[in-house]
Amino acid sequence: MPTVPELDKRYVVQTYRRQPLVLTEGKGMVVKDIDGNRYLDFVGGVAVCALGHCHPALVKAISTQAKKLMHVSNLYYIKPQAELAELIAKIAPSGIKFFFCNSGAEANEGAIKLAIKHTKRQRIIAMQGSFHGRTAVTVGATWKAAYREPFNAIIPKIFDFVPFNDLSAVENAIGDQTAAVIVEPIQGEGGVNVPSNDYLPGLRKLCDKHGILLICDEVQSGMGRTGKWFACEHWGVKPDIITMAKALGGGFPIGCFGARSEVAKSFSPGDHASTFGGNPLACAAGKAVVQTMMRSKLPQRAAKMGEYFIKCLEELARKHSCVSAIRGKGLLIGMELSSKELADRVVVKARENGFLINATADKVLRFVPPLIVERCHIDCLIKVLDKILGKVEQ
Repeated sequence: MPTVPELDKRYVVQTYRRQPLVLTEGKGMVVKDIDGNRYLDFVGGVAVCALGHCHPALVKAISTQAKKLMHVSNLYYIKPQAELAELIAKIAPSGIKFFFCNSGAEANEGAIKLAIKHTKRQRIIAMQGSFHGRTAVTVGATWKAAYREPFNAIIPKIFDFVPFNDLSAVENAIGDQTAAVIVEPIQGEGGVNVPSNDYLPGLRKLCDKHGILLICDEVQSGMGRTGKWFACEHWGVKPDIITMAKALGGGFPIGCFGARSEVAKSFSPGDHASTFGGNPLACAAGKAVVQTMMRSKLPQRAAKMGEYFIKCLEELARKHSCVSAIRGKGLLIGMELSSKELADRVVVKARENGFLINATADKVLRFVPPLIVERCHIDCLIKVLDKILGKVEQ
């Protein structure tokens, strides 16, 4: 009988560098593998499982909706979709309308299309260190050359890259064909990069000055992750278009972009569509997530737990010279180490000790646990990291 890894290698396209784990069940902060081993999950499906694994409210919502209606397509009005849009309107920047899709990449691609349609201009300014998706358009807006260069033939040549957190570079890049600036308020895949306090407000002013749109990619940083519903709120900035996905479905695939009403009007029937986007099952999941976050005040909780987590990591940094920096907001946190090799070793050692963490931007340990994480979970991880870092420094 072949093992799961053997079946995967035989039948699945090999585009992932998987860790040697077969995870089969989870509850709250804990996941179990096929052999019954338990792990505290500080990856959370890469910022997806904000409520933890198999939260009762989410399980109930999906089960109930699945018994009633799963899919009808957007040829008809969809009750859970309209209700989810109303809910998101209460937490997102004011005066916006929403388009539902299936992923963050689709949300970003739709946002770019809308910006071009609205402004009738053809170029987009994106940031070095960015990650916006893997479709032909969004991989073009993604900085990492290894993701873009093999597919140059199909990527539209509309993106102008500038350094992140550099307002003068953005202003110099603006031309008469610039439709929008797309930015992650906090770069996740780029290494948990937090901008200076004047950056997002400065981008807003530049966009207003030149009549271009500001797109905030909140796929990873949104939905309470940073201690606010959306990270741009830390700087008091309202984007023209905002994108979200990941935690919005709590594990069920759903993406969304919201636009100011006057911008959203630029899309007419037929301009954009998605067969599965906003289907009843996905939107029932999204409703359960948002309602649970509201009821449990999870953004506020993320702020409190994140402050404690960062404080603990800063104590480790003072103790271990291999730690270069700690940065983040809420429960989107990065610990930069001295090398990629070291970061990879720490991920492995953590897993061997019962903790799931991951590394991004080569040498940054990224912590994006469920927003239900407790102090005791953080304390356990800190103790293990302290021991691991002490050994690798010897």
